[in-house]
Amino acid sequence: MDLEQFIVKKKEPKFPRFSEMIIYEDDHLLIVNKPPYLPSLDERSGEGQSLVKMAKNYCETAILCHRLDRETSGVLVIAKDPETHRNISIQFEKRRVEKVYHAVVDGITQFDNVLVNLPIKVDRSNRVNIDRKDGKDATTLFNTIKTYRNFSLVECKPYTGRMHQIRVHLASQNATISGDLAYGGKMPMLSQYKRKYKVTKWENEEPIMKRFALHAYSIRINDNEGRTKEFFAKYPKDFEVFLKLIEKYEL
Repeated sequence: MDLEQFIVKKKEPKFPRFSEMIIYEDDHLLIVNKPPYLPSLDERSGEGQSLVKMAKNYCETAILCHRLDRETSGVLVIAKDPETHRNISIQFEKRRVEKVYHAVVDGITQFDNVLVNLPIKVDRSNRVNIDRKDGKDATTLFNTIKTYRNFSLVECKPYTGRMHQIRVHLASQNATISGDLAYGGKMPMLSQYKRKYKVTKWENEEPIMKRFALHAYSIRINDNEGRTKEFFAKYPKDFEVFLKLIEKYEL
């Protein structure tokens, strides 16, 4: 695959068939790898595609146990029946679910079991801010997986499930997620880092990655019989290409 061609080619998101998203399935559970740009829930207009709509077309009793932001890719748990949904929901409520996210952040960041415990609050414009007075408890553990010249790959373990929690907590540590314009991140452009990189006069340069670089990598839950199960989601193509370009050009 020509990595540079992947950048300059503009494409509308095309979602795989639901069956192609499935990581694991049994009589009670569906574990899927949600692609970026696919909303977890139906839009207010009711139009367009959503994960819950696709899940119900596949299994009419499907119930999402949690959600991911539209731009966030990765592992997501779906129950096939109310009992399983209740079981998983209780685990989320009691903070027994172990989730791991991977994020590409701007700059060199050396996290070594850095625990961020900063309360956050959603304002009227749906933006999330650190609010030590009125915010809700939010805790995330960070570890750096690998550093590059201009970026770092970071493992994020949220112990609470607040809206935009990982994004806000990383920004609070001066480690904004690449492409996360809402919280101070920058769109990664190859021309900023690779010498003599140019696009033709008929093309407009596209960012290396057109969304914030956050992926739900794994999740650990207990099934209805109390057995612990852990599931992993492969990186989507845009996340994989971003990391390959960082490696190739030592970005």
